[in-house]
Amino acid sequence: MNTNFATIPDDGSPLRVVVVGAGGMGRAWLNTVEQSPQVELAGIVDLDLDAARAAAADLGRPDLPVGTRTAALAADVGARAVINVTVPAAHHPVTAEALAAGLPVLGEKPVASTVSQGLSLAAAAELSGQLFMVSQSRRYNRQLFEAKRLASSLGSVGIVSAEFFKAPHFGGFRDAMDHPLLLDMAIHQFDMARFLLDADPVSVFCEEYNPSWSWYRGDAGASAIFEMSGGERFVFTGSWCSPGQETSWNASWRISGEHGTVLWDGDNEPTVESAEPAGSAPVTDPGQEIAGSLRDFVAALRTGSTPMGQVHRNIMSLAMVEAAVLSAATGTRVSLDDLLEESYTEAILAERDPGVLEILKTWPSVRAAL
Repeated sequence: MNTNFATIPDDGSPLRVVVVGAGGMGRAWLNTVEQSPQVELAGIVDLDLDAARAAAADLGRPDLPVGTRTAALAADVGARAVINVTVPAAHHPVTAEALAAGLPVLGEKPVASTVSQGLSLAAAAELSGQLFMVSQSRRYNRQLFEAKRLASSLGSVGIVSAEFFKAPHFGGFRDAMDHPLLLDMAIHQFDMARFLLDADPVSVFCEEYNPSWSWYRGDAGASAIFEMSGGERFVFTGSWCSPGQETSWNASWRISGEHGTVLWDGDNEPTVESAEPAGSAPVTDPGQEIAGSLRDFVAALRTGSTPMGQVHRNIMSLAMVEAAVLSAATGTRVSLDDLLEESYTEAILAERDPGVLEILKTWPSVRAAL
């Protein structure tokens, strides 16, 4: 795994950044950037300049530079990094352009639209020597870290389960998606399970369905069983059309081991019942959601520390989603290694940057590269 990247030593001034994307999530990021003393917003990029100008005005900065090209605006305003908050289909081209211009990138999840595009971006990060970090924002939760600490008292962990039941009426693109729950939400819980277990997926069997009352066109319910690399099972059950007694957006968790169980409802302090004491090391506060991601990104650039969402570390979370969708479509158990190798072949065939292609071809295997 080649995860070395260039650092930007701390000179006492905030890190100048441009934010790409002025939609709903882009505005959340813009507000977070404005509130952080570690970064300075230098410009907004969006294909819709009126949207960019409106977002700048709403921040109280109507004179903030805006543009339609990431690298060009970053160069004009002297930005040192890019925050990519575009729609998933734009993640690959925007991030690839920024990396090629020598700019580190903090991107919204998922890493890209497909695992194969994610592999391309991992290779592009290697080629450029720049950091590409994916903001898997729900990892940045002190209670999640505490649940992991408490789980250290359980001995061998065998089962982690997450239940997710919500009933949001989004309107717009989610209502028309083919796999709204798996593609847009479950990646958070899949990624959190990887964090809790310090393990990666081996295989998955998944079923999708749509209750008769669902207001989604695609399947809004799913159940998946993942075999993980330590032999554990991660079981996910969720629905986006289940009103009443709704769970946290973080889901409701049970971690079951040989000495006991940890419970976490996703919103309050986790609890443990175990025959063994939990470790006494204090839990480091990772920050909260996207603000925590931003802090981790800046710290990595300043010190060279590897952030949780570094691209090579993050791709397996999207692979879990893609494998679950494939399993549901085929009615079969899906091997993650098979999926990764197929995605690697697709990445090789689709790559148009000669330098990135050369990096991809040097990988002995996907698992080894990641």
